[in-house]
Amino acid sequence: MDTQIPNTEDVTIQYGLSGDLTFDASGEKEFTLLNGHNLGNSTLMLCLPMREFYDRSFVANQQNLNEAALFRNEAVAQRKLDPAHTLGLAKYILKGLFASLRSFYSQKGGTPSTKFDEINQTIGRQPYMSLQPIVANIRACRSGGADLKFKRHSDGKVSVFLTNAHVLWVIDGQHRREAMHMVSEFLQDIALKQVYPKKLLLYPEGAGLDVEPAELAVWNDINQIARASTTVMVEVHLGLNAEQERQLFFDLNNYAKKVDSGLAYNFDQSNPINLYIKKNLEEDKVLKANLVDKDKIDWDHHDGSFSRKDIVAVNAILFLNKTNIKTASPARVKELEAFADNFWKIVSDIPGFGEPSAKKITVSAQPVVLKALAKLFNQLQLGKNKDASTLQKLIEGIRTRKLDFSHANKVWRYYQFDPLERDKEFSGLSDYLAGEDEGNRDIGMFNAADSVMRFGAKHNDIYPIIGDMIRWILDLPNRHLVKP
Repeated sequence: MDTQIPNTEDVTIQYGLSGDLTFDASGEKEFTLLNGHNLGNSTLMLCLPMREFYDRSFVANQQNLNEAALFRNEAVAQRKLDPAHTLGLAKYILKGLFASLRSFYSQKGGTPSTKFDEINQTIGRQPYMSLQPIVANIRACRSGGADLKFKRHSDGKVSVFLTNAHVLWVIDGQHRREAMHMVSEFLQDIALKQVYPKKLLLYPEGAGLDVEPAELAVWNDINQIARASTTVMVEVHLGLNAEQERQLFFDLNNYAKKVDSGLAYNFDQSNPINLYIKKNLEEDKVLKANLVDKDKIDWDHHDGSFSRKDIVAVNAILFLNKTNIKTASPARVKELEAFADNFWKIVSDIPGFGEPSAKKITVSAQPVVLKALAKLFNQLQLGKNKDASTLQKLIEGIRTRKLDFSHANKVWRYYQFDPLERDKEFSGLSDYLAGEDEGNRDIGMFNAADSVMRFGAKHNDIYPIIGDMIRWILDLPNRHLVKP
């Protein structure tokens, strides 16, 4: 602290001006703490149960301040809450509670029930889990906490006395805070109604269904773990004004170096699609190409590998028909594992795929083409207009090489041809493609010097067009004519 706590034993020390405190002393409670000095600023490190942290804290964003009459005159120091990010963190916390309960069973010499294992398998598991400390500020005290009350105990521990007025204003961690609340509401809803909530989609597999007695026993234990023994660390700054809070928020969120996506995916052991890639595509060698953290740009010395980031993106389309894997559930990935294996086996058999100089041999070595194929497989196997016979026709077209993935295939350079030449060279293809006024049609360029077709970087614009070209080549149904 700015004023050092005297080395006395078991006595309460009160700081303030003439003994007057700057807060209402109602609801005073003692907290054991670590007394810190963060770059010259006094801070308190508190370990609080999640529920208590939520009740004692508040977020100074515009919406919250408008809704809370007590804090309506407080300064805004936080951004708007992102519901999607909150949901992701809530699912992470729920997964962590299952890990906590499993550890508790182990410590007591017991074993989880079969129903526990079933639910845990659906939610997902990973090697280790933890929430990073939350950063907060007590506005209702003097700078550095000069007027707070402390006690030094005979064993060397230090306590602080906080009252109801000592609100923990969250500087970094509002989404973690709201996620904790979401999990608490989800568990309370199950306990009271014994029906899986439809709106709080932390366990979408059960949404709206009755909770069976064996399941209820598991959720009751999870609720008990969440309320009684799950804590969060909070670094509390003291007496900052709104301008200082905003600056600290900026510093905490802008000076950290973002982890390269390839390395992040390589380290991640939690997302089920990531685990599928590691086990099936790499360990079991379903994919006949190596994965690397960064793509090799030089085509002349390309070794046939793919960046992990690109393979993750292809699998996001294949499994989920989405551009990222955040919403993947273990149960869904398990259900589609054989379907995905089949896709990668078929792709891996394309001539030149995964071989040295692959990018100069076949356009299938370009991730945007794999995304186009993944989209077709997803539409024909899982989409609302799914068609097993059309999917089989696509597979046969790839296997028999009717679908030519060589750079010499003129269809890839359709947009480089004069409109009159297009009609002559590619009769009927224009019907398969969206109008040129409906979006980006700069899909890439054929370089005559080295006879290679390099597709562009705007994959989300390009891969649907490649998919339509493939449909035309193999005489598959025109998706623009299929009834929705």
